[in-house]
Amino acid sequence: MQQRVISAIIFVIAMLGGVFGGDKAFYLLFILITAGCLWEFTGLMFSQETNHARFRRIVGTVLGCLPFIVFGSKIFSLFLSMPSGAQFSPYLFVADLSDNVSPILMSIIMLMLFVFLLFIVELFLESERPFTNIGHYLLGVVYIGVPFALLISISYWHNNYAPLRVFGLLFLTWTNDTMAYFTGSFLGKTPFFSRISPKKTWEGTIGGIVCTFIVAILLSKIITDFDWEEWMVLAAIVALFGTLGDLVESMLKRSAHIKDSGSILPGHGGFLDRFDSFIFVLPFAWLALMILEG
Repeated sequence: MQQRVISAIIFVIAMLGGVFGGDKAFYLLFILITAGCLWEFTGLMFSQETNHARFRRIVGTVLGCLPFIVFGSKIFSLFLSMPSGAQFSPYLFVADLSDNVSPILMSIIMLMLFVFLLFIVELFLESERPFTNIGHYLLGVVYIGVPFALLISISYWHNNYAPLRVFGLLFLTWTNDTMAYFTGSFLGKTPFFSRISPKKTWEGTIGGIVCTFIVAILLSKIITDFDWEEWMVLAAIVALFGTLGDLVESMLKRSAHIKDSGSILPGHGGFLDRFDSFIFVLPFAWLALMILEG
């Protein structure tokens, strides 16, 4: 228990330091988290490969980090180079108003080029299932790489890095996870999804949802980076897709016959165990904010 508490404290301090330490600290923190999640994921996907398994994990991790690296480097460099008065929206797909290529478009182009290189990689690695491996590489990009790249877009507001937007979304996700766990531990009786997660209950799930909306209401009065409507939409997304994200990762671990995705945090598991819900929330939160904020 003591080890679990100590690792939790270290985790929280590292997260808060990265989120509130400025754009570079944020970038460094989440590129490490992205790489950690991808490393664990590729370890599960390529566990049956006997030839060059470690090399495949490296390739999968680098490829999955590419959207974050390209997108983040493009956006955060504009903090210094964007002309006075120019407005940039990370939601644009083709070109921004400073006549630069959109970060999203650049990320897509770079990713497509690397995808074609995967065929060449598998051509020389002598696998009996090369196209299955290519599918594993691409799944890592879609499941982990793209969502974290979209977090950069969420963090960018009024032409600056806005840490409270990142913190708010993280806090809602942690609230949903934590309160679902505690409510389920004390009141849980009715299984929610026993086939995948036997310990999850309807009571715990509902408790997490209710607390998420209460916290969203409280945060709307403190953090003005999202308006009240956006807070309510984000709370709904976290309640639904955060819960589903946790189940999806449980399904992944069951298919691999493991308890935890990793052991980076003693008593808490790996990167994927800590960020499974958040990863699943990000694409839907990005889409909602793109619609609401234009």
